[in-house]
Parts: sequence; structure tokens; C-alpha cells
Amino acid sequence: MKPARRPWLLTATATLITAAFLLPVYWMINTSLMRPDRILGESPRWIPAPVTTENYSAALDDALLQALFNSLVISCGVVALTLLFGVPLSYALARVRMRGSGTMVFALLVAQLPPSIVLAAPLFILERRAGIDDTYIGLIAADTTLTLPFAVIVLRPVLRGVPRDLEEAALVDGCGLAGVLLRIVLPLMVPGLVAVAGLSFLIGWGEFVFGLTLAKEPGVQPVTVLLNSFVGQHGTAWGALMATAAVVCVPVVCVFAIFQRFIVGGLTAGSIKG
Repeated sequence: MKPARRPWLLTATATLITAAFLLPVYWMINTSLMRPDRILGESPRWIPAPVTTENYSAALDDALLQALFNSLVISCGVVALTLLFGVPLSYALARVRMRGSGTMVFALLVAQLPPSIVLAAPLFILERRAGIDDTYIGLIAADTTLTLPFAVIVLRPVLRGVPRDLEEAALVDGCGLAGVLLRIVLPLMVPGLVAVAGLSFLIGWGEFVFGLTLAKEPGVQPVTVLLNSFVGQHGTAWGALMATAAVVCVPVVCVFAIFQRFIVGGLTAGSIKG
């Protein structure tokens, strides 16, 4: 006999796992709405009473707005640069027959292994010599070193799933290679492109090491560096830190909520094709 299905058990397990993942988010919001003199109490307070916006008033200033703008510029630049280089490179690896293509894909996989702190020092030297340190361009280029290998690994199987007959028919009709890529191939790989764009935005938004090591001016540093400024030598401003973190999470939640279907579909297509 087949074992009886217990959907309630799966639901309960999924609920517990979800609650465990959401607990830090709830604690962040809970702390941000708590009075600063009650945050470090002897016993944890699961409900902020009384609720106060004092921490948000202290966090929402010109420095935060500038840091959010910097992160937005950097993240959008990372998305643009990743797609600009990732799509042609993925197309070449998926369509052009050449020696060493497998080695190049393996090298891209290996390129994802080193943590960003390992790349920070060489990138600092290169950007200092090129004169692009402490600039948006330098931070965008540095963050793209993290997103470009991921983009190629995701987009290459998606491209291999596009029928060659469509491209050959377009070439016969007089469409050039660039026209085939723009008019035929790109519309068919929209889920993969959205997945890469969304996750590249999230990586650029959350990158901290490059923002700290490659930029010194507050007018260029991302918001993750501003979060670190709440941790001082003699203590941590937990209320302002959690309020700022809650504000920083809003764009991330919005991006994932809007493009969730495309992100999941793009990653799934890239994992089962090719």
C-alpha cells in the first residue's frame, strides 16, 4: 500500500522553514520601530511597544539619500554592462565552433569561486593606474567582474535552446548577424535576460567590499558602506542601523517581487537546456 499523503505535514514544514528565514527580517523591522533605550534590554521584546519612528527620523537624511542614489547608479550600470558583454559572449560560446570553448566556460566557473576581498587589491591597483578609482565607472566595472561569469553561465544554455533554423532562415532572408541577434534571438531569451538583469542588480546593490576599498568619497560610495558607518569603536547605533537597513531592503524586495516569475523561469531554463 502507498503511504498516506500528509499535505498538512509538508505545509507545516514549509511554514517553519519560511518563518526561520523571515525571522531576521522581522527582527530588523521590530528593532527599527523600537525606542533606542529599549533595544538593548535584558529580555528580547518581540513587539515594539510603544511604536516609534524616531530611528527612521535619525536615519533618513541627505547622506542616506545620496548613498541610495549611488547604489542605484552603480546597480543599473552593472546591469547594463553585464548584458552588454554577457549576451555577445554567451552567443559566441553557444553558436561559434572554436577550440577551447569548454575551457572558457570552465574558466568562468572558476572565476566565480574567489571572494570579492581577494579581487579588491588587484582591482584597486588597476583602477588607480587607469585613473578610475573613486568613480562610478570603477565601481561598476568591479561589480561586473562578479556578475559577468554568472551571466554567461546562465545565458549560454538558454541560447543553445534557441533553434538554429530560425537564425538560418533569417540569414537567408538577408538579415545580418547583428540583426539575427537583436530581432530573432533576444526576444526568445527574455526570461533569461530578465533573470540575469535582476540578479545583477541585486549583486550590485548589495556589494560592500568594492564600495569600501575602491571608493573613499561619500558622494560615490554605495549604501552598504553607509550601513557600516553605524558600527563605531565604542558601540553600534542599532536603531538607526536597522531603520536604514529596512529602507535599503525596499528596492530589493520590489525588484524580486516584480520580476520573480522571470527570474525563476530564466534560471530554470538555463539549468536544464544545453
